[in-house]
Amino acid sequence: MLKNYSFNRSHLAWMIFGILAVAVIAMPDVFAQDAAAEGGGEAAASGSSKTLWDNILEGGWAMWPLGLLSVGFITLTVYNSMQLTAKKFVPADLKASVLDKMAEVRVRSAIEASADSASYLGRMLATALPNVDATDTEGLGKDKVDDAVADFTVRENPSYMSWIGYFSVIAQAAPMVGLLGTVSGMIKAFATLGVSGGSDPGKMASAIGEALMTTATGLVVALPCLFAFFFFKNKFNALVADAHQTVDDAMGLAMATVHGDQQLAKVPEGIAEG
Repeated sequence: MLKNYSFNRSHLAWMIFGILAVAVIAMPDVFAQDAAAEGGGEAAASGSSKTLWDNILEGGWAMWPLGLLSVGFITLTVYNSMQLTAKKFVPADLKASVLDKMAEVRVRSAIEASADSASYLGRMLATALPNVDATDTEGLGKDKVDDAVADFTVRENPSYMSWIGYFSVIAQAAPMVGLLGTVSGMIKAFATLGVSGGSDPGKMASAIGEALMTTATGLVVALPCLFAFFFFKNKFNALVADAHQTVDDAMGLAMATVHGDQQLAKVPEGIAEG
């Protein structure tokens, strides 16, 4: 049931990504249609309508950095989607193998199986399990194992979070670039008004259009980035938590086996059978 829930939640997230992508592509065309409708009979007579490229050019210089930010968003989405997978973090076959070996207290075999895997869990177990202490019959050196896991997490996690954090950078930078383009467009509009005294509404409308287009584009780029930041952050935290839980389960199985053997050793022969 938990598997089905994760599956459905993942697909729902990708559906939302798809809707946002369609919105990003369709937004300029919607703006173009609105502009054409406001133009009235003149646009209808000419039979022309603005294309996506026309809207980009209308936005002025600010559309170029916004375009680069949108490309960065797409690149980060693809990269994080490829990196943050269960196969690269907690492979099911490695998890099952390690748990089986630790249930039999075959620590060395578990370390060898972990060392052969390049996954996050494999590297974590290969770092932590050598700290298992067979002389500590009570806890098997679990405190040392936990410390090794914590050190591994401190070393490894920042490299993953840095790539996720760039979504937040884009989400904050895009509206600022759009706002700067808005200010630039309004400066042009007022400069045109001062020079022509309102006799050239075409140039003034073009400058105002530049201001509005950059604002809208900045928000269109920022909103999906904001969603992606929290989505990938939560996904990464869930994968790391799964790896930590696997280590705890492995140590728990090993301790349960050792303690069970110790309890049986205290029972006189014949009583257990009866």
